Amino acid sequence: MSVISINKRFMKNIISLLILIAVPLLASAQNNNGLSNNKKCISMKAINTLEFPQLPYSTGALEPFIDQQTVEIHYGKHQKAYFDNFLAAVKGTDAEKLTILEVFKNISKYPAAVKNNGGGFYNHVIYWESIKPNSGKPSAKLAEAINKKFGSMDELKKQFTDAGKTRFGSGWAWLSVDDKGELFVSSTANQESPLMDVAEKQGTPILAMDVWEHAYYLKYQNRRPDYIESFWQIINWDVVSGKYEAIVK
Repeated sequence: MSVISINKRFMKNIISLLILIAVPLLASAQNNNGLSNNKKCISMKAINTLEFPQLPYSTGALEPFIDQQTVEIHYGKHQKAYFDNFLAAVKGTDAEKLTILEVFKNISKYPAAVKNNGGGFYNHVIYWESIKPNSGKPSAKLAEAINKKFGSMDELKKQFTDAGKTRFGSGWAWLSVDDKGELFVSSTANQESPLMDVAEKQGTPILAMDVWEHAYYLKYQNRRPDYIESFWQIINWDVVSGKYEAIVK
């Protein structure tokens, strides 16, 4: 066998090995970021072209903070139902050719079914992106903005936690960026969000916490504060920081 043939076989084996290593690493990086390619496009696609997105991790990955059964029901039943009902609500109307953000900007002009199901679907997209196993820390740029606005991370945690605790009935707590690039904490009822024109304070959410009972009741029953404390252990600061920096760049 010639030296050239040996070298060709060697290079072929090296390339195959690199591919075997690279593919899992790329998949892992995608999951760690918490955003699949499909999710990155959701806000930019016409509604009638949307597909139900995959979770960026397994349904058991958030244990012990959020149990697997809750995630399976929350994602596979509740969010999927919102998605299906949202598509049905806009089918055959001009809205189905718009993006979800374009609809939200004028949500007050649409029937309640569009707001409730559109919000129910997209709020959960942001929610699943907001959490992951192994929380991490905010980026230096986001940490600086948090300290500037709230004085400390502890104060942000207090305000965000209070927003979730004091939301009567069902709803959401949010950390968002307003049109001046400043952070703010807010809470919305039911499936409304800061992206909607009906919100008391409008902006772009970078962190979402679901405080509907279906998000925590199997594990925490009526102990919403315990669920909120656990939520702080799984915040995906990589994604939250990335969203912030994309908005204020």
